[in-house]
Amino acid sequence: MEATRDVVIVGGGVIGSAIAYFLKATSAFAGSITVIEKDPSYEFGSTARSWGGVRQQFSTPENIQMSQYTQEFLGQISRLLGVDDTPVDVSYHEQGYLFLAEDRHIPRLFSNNAIQRSLGVNVGLLDVDDLARGFPWMNVADLAGGSLGLSGEGWLDAYSLNQAFRKKSISIGVSYLGREAVGFESDGNRVSAVLLDDGTRLGAGHVVNAAGPAAAMVARWAGIDLPVRPRKRFAYSFSCRTEITGCPLVIDPSGVHFRPEGRQFLAGCSPDPNNDPDCKDFEVDYGWFEDHIWPILAHRVPAFEAIKLENAWAGHYAYNTLDQNAILGPHPVVTNFYFANGFSGHGLQQSPAVGRAIAELITFGEFRSFDLKRFSFARLMTGEAILEHNIV
Repeated sequence: MEATRDVVIVGGGVIGSAIAYFLKATSAFAGSITVIEKDPSYEFGSTARSWGGVRQQFSTPENIQMSQYTQEFLGQISRLLGVDDTPVDVSYHEQGYLFLAEDRHIPRLFSNNAIQRSLGVNVGLLDVDDLARGFPWMNVADLAGGSLGLSGEGWLDAYSLNQAFRKKSISIGVSYLGREAVGFESDGNRVSAVLLDDGTRLGAGHVVNAAGPAAAMVARWAGIDLPVRPRKRFAYSFSCRTEITGCPLVIDPSGVHFRPEGRQFLAGCSPDPNNDPDCKDFEVDYGWFEDHIWPILAHRVPAFEAIKLENAWAGHYAYNTLDQNAILGPHPVVTNFYFANGFSGHGLQQSPAVGRAIAELITFGEFRSFDLKRFSFARLMTGEAILEHNIV
């Protein structure tokens, strides 16, 4: 079976679906779009297993600006993504991120704050007394301060956002195929077709790699080495006997982070980079919680000494091993092949901006709304990393 599409997007998670929506909603683009998604239930995709966090407290201006656009987008989401005048509810909860700091972190905290405030981020620096007053349930004895997002940060339901992009895209003419892409055909320096597991050959004018943790495999079909690897991350859900009020998403100096989720809490922690292998399974390491995360939780919040683990699950980051930042735009040689990869846990919150940016690249040949050239594939060839100092 053969067909031809102007744009084929490999991956129908929130990044792929956002690109499809923005392309089809761009008046200057009149082409056909097909999204290939091997898991139509979205049960095992990175999006559905995301914490759904949205923050502006980054140290890289481009990351800040992308998250600022997400806030703008969420403010008009029903107008943009509503179908048949049905309101869109992604359960956005604005609560803020709180980065805690020891003495050694204070210079970086101030440096980040200067960048954030220069771009209009509503963020406050807190000393230990501020922390003690604002969060009386927290042990602050070993802290030197913190940085709190005062507005424009929080969390949402990741699955709902993905479905909103998908439903709207379908309603305006995007096609979704519940198949698995298995390879490419090439013609010189272009990808000419995407091959599917049922034998279908989809001719393509442009191909977008939005395959999340599988991005490196998709890139290899075009003969490209992409430093994006599937790295497993755990979310642990627990209940606490003591009521904890006014809790933001807290990032401890140890890297352990937690936030409320209804009447319960979610907690997690990224492993040491030297003990973070590529991984595709979904098995949960309960020992990581018992031996590492819980003791830190109990130290930071004494009430967390008496908690009950209720649930746990695993998901995968599309981890950029160079610098944990996005890889965006066309390949310098395979010129009709576009990257939207390597978000390392930030894909959901950056999806509206990335969708708009990639749509502009395909339609106009340039970024217009955001200057994201720093995230191009070219830096992978030179090894010039973009150092983001607020990685979570």
